[in-house]
Amino acid sequence: MSGSWLDVVGLDGVPEDLWEDRDRRFYKIWRERTGGMRYAYLAVLPASDSPTRGSLRRLEHEYELKDHVDAAWALRPLELVRGRGATALVLEYQDGQPLERMLARPMEVGAFLRIAVALANGMVRLHARGFVHKDIKPANILVDPAGDRVWLMGFGVASRIPRERQSPEPPEFIAGTLSHMAPEQTGRMNRSVDSRSDLYSLGVTLYQAVTGTLPFMATDPLEWVHCHVARSPVPPSTRVTDVSPQLSAIIMKLLAKTPEERYQTAVGVERDLRRCLADWDTRRAIEEFPLAEYDLPDRLLIPERLYGREREIDALLAAFDKVITVGKPAMVLVSGHPGIGKSSVVNELHKVLVPPRGLFAS
Repeated sequence: MSGSWLDVVGLDGVPEDLWEDRDRRFYKIWRERTGGMRYAYLAVLPASDSPTRGSLRRLEHEYELKDHVDAAWALRPLELVRGRGATALVLEYQDGQPLERMLARPMEVGAFLRIAVALANGMVRLHARGFVHKDIKPANILVDPAGDRVWLMGFGVASRIPRERQSPEPPEFIAGTLSHMAPEQTGRMNRSVDSRSDLYSLGVTLYQAVTGTLPFMATDPLEWVHCHVARSPVPPSTRVTDVSPQLSAIIMKLLAKTPEERYQTAVGVERDLRRCLADWDTRRAIEEFPLAEYDLPDRLLIPERLYGREREIDALLAAFDKVITVGKPAMVLVSGHPGIGKSSVVNELHKVLVPPRGLFAS
C-alpha cells in the first residue's frame, strides 16, 4: 500500500487492508470526529501504484455523484482525498463483504434469494433516482453479514442520462466490465443503453450466484462481445439441477439479448423474486408462475427496432456474406435524404461484424 495519502486523509490508527479487485484496493480507516468519537470509513484507491487517468477519473466521477446517492442502497461518497501524487475516495463504511467473495460455489437457494431480493430492491431505488449504473457485478455489491441487505458501489461509469447510445469502440475501451456487460453496451446492437442494461448485468450476476460460474467464458475482449451479442447461455437449471425451473426462467429473461425481451423494470424483477422467496420459506419449493405480471414500465419505452428497412438490411448482409465467401473486397453505397435513417441501417451490420470464437485463431 502506498503511504503517500495517509497524512492527508486524517487517519486515527492504522488502516485495515480489506480486499482488492482488478481495479481497486479497499481499506477500513478510522477518523476522529468532534467529541473524541472514532468512526470507521471505507477508503478506495486504484489498484495500481501508477494508476491510469481513466482509473482516477472513475473515482472522481463517483465522488461527483455524492449528492445523488442514498446510504439506504449505496455506499455514499464523502470525500475525494489527494496528496503527494495519490488519490483516495472515502466512502461511508458498512460492515460486509463483496458478493464476489461469496461465489466460489453455487449459493444455497434461501441465501441466494435473500440477497437477490435485496439487490433487486437496491436497483429499484437506483433507477428511481435516474441512474444507469453500467457496471453491476459481484465486485460492486456489498453484502451485510446476515445476508439480507446489500449496498451498491462502483459508480465510476454510472450515468444520470436515462438513455444514451454507445458507439462501437474497440472492446478494450468500452466503459464497464466485459464479463457482465449488456449487449447494447458493447455498441454492436444498434440499441441505446438504459436501465434495462443494468437488468442484463443483474442477470449475469444472479446466474453466477446460483451456478458458481459465468454464463459465458471468453479469453479476449472481442470474444466477450461475441458471447453477449450472439451466443445463448445454457439455462442455470441445466448446469445445476438444484436450481428450480422458475428461478432459471427469471434469470434467462434477464439475459435476453434485446432490452424489449427482458424485464422492463427492477420492480418487476423484485416482485417475482419475492414470490420465489415466499414459496421457499414456506414450502422449500418454488412454484411456477407467469413471469413479469407486475412488470409495468414507469415511462414510455419505444422499441428501437427498424421498420420497413428489411430489404436494405438484407442487401447489406448479402454483400457482407459474399465478401466473406469470395474473399474479395466490395463496395456498397447507401444513399438517401438527411435524417432518413441511413446510419441506423448501416449500424445493423455491427451485430454480424462480431466474429465468433476461433475465427481469428492461428
